[in-house]
Order: sequence, then C-alpha cells, then structure tokens
Amino acid sequence: MKFVETKLPGVILVELDLFEDPRGYFFEMYHAGKHADGGIRGPFVQDNFSHSVRGTLRGLHYQLKHAQGKLVMALEGRIFDVAVDIRKGSPTFKQWAGVELSGESKRQLYIPPGFAHGFCVLSETADVLYKCTDVYSQKDERGIIWNDPALAITWPIANPLLSKKDGAYKHLADMMGELPA
Repeated sequence: MKFVETKLPGVILVELDLFEDPRGYFFEMYHAGKHADGGIRGPFVQDNFSHSVRGTLRGLHYQLKHAQGKLVMALEGRIFDVAVDIRKGSPTFKQWAGVELSGESKRQLYIPPGFAHGFCVLSETADVLYKCTDVYSQKDERGIIWNDPALAITWPIANPLLSKKDGAYKHLADMMGELPA
C-alpha cells in the first residue's frame, strides 16, 4: 500500500496493492496495522454504503461532538470526493482537496475528523463504501451548502441531484459559531 498526503495535512490518498491473475484480482481493502503506519488510525466503528446515480452530490457533511474520520472507496463507478478543512484556527481552514475515486483505481481517501465531506457521481451509477471512526449521530449532524463561494470547490458537475436536506444547508460563514477548533 502507498499512502500519499494531499495538500491538506491528514487527508490521505491510499493506493492499494492489487494482485491480478487470469482468475481476477485480490486486494486488502483495510489492514489496521498498515493503515496506522500510513497515518490512518481507527478504530473504525461503522461502515456506510451508498448507491447513487450520475449527477448525485452528497454533502458537504460533518458531525459536531461525534466527529467522524472517514475512509472512502468507490467499489463501482467513479466519484469526485472532497474534503474541506472546517477547523477554526487551522492553517488550512476553508481549503479543500478533491480526488477521483473509482472501482477501477481501487484508491481510498481518508478524511479525518474536523473536515466536511462530500462527493459527486461521475459515472452512470456509483457504489461507495466508507468506514467511520464514530457512529452516526442525528443530533450532531451538520452540513455546508455544496456551492458555497467561500470554499470555491471546483465540482466537475454543474447542476447536481441533491437531497432536500443537502440543498437546504447554509454557507460556512453561517456555521462559524459551532465549528470545531
């Protein structure tokens, strides 16, 4: 496995070792020791799975007291995955990193607690698995509107399909009073 830090410290791209032969392929999706050596420490306590159609945008999500680190992988299809630093006082506050993940590339992106997360679907459909370091907490769930000009995320889609909840999120400036330090 190869662990590559993005422009945001702590946000790590993981390139898995793929073993192929005429029967197909094999790879370790997660190995606690190897991932910890690469800067990704669990424990991971919840796995989430989503199936989405082309043009869907999920996010930008985060939780307050139960902040989640997420290890994200597209099992099928292609997504553009985004992490945004929302930690007040961080030298990279409001900065974002985005990478394409796909079933073909077998890459993962680790987004640590203190970051908002979102992705959009570039293929006809996409199946996405993400491991979380804390459980989902509905009362702690928050979000930032996907097209907040203060973040200036360069999404590769123009008019995404959004849930009502994701479409109603506020701008980051409106959330400042509750953001993590």
